[in-house]
Amino acid sequence: MNKMRLERVRKALEEKRITYEYSEEDGCGSLDFLFRGLKYHVWEYHDDIWGAETNIFHAGRSEDLEGDYEETIAAEILSWPDMIM
Repeated sequence: MNKMRLERVRKALEEKRITYEYSEEDGCGSLDFLFRGLKYHVWEYHDDIWGAETNIFHAGRSEDLEGDYEETIAAEILSWPDMIM
């Protein structure tokens, strides 16, 4: 069985108690989730280099991140306020 992708991002979401949907296509991970009523996504891609399209910085606008995109995305999610349980 292949290892699931976006491990650091999934761990950040779980630490913040944010429920997410995970899927994989063509070896790339995809996460969709709600936070404070807004829809967010992290969609991995591989076009010569690995990267991810996400809207976590601006809910209404997507941007591409490359390099250590998982660490950047996870750090942003971890900076969000905790969910009230």
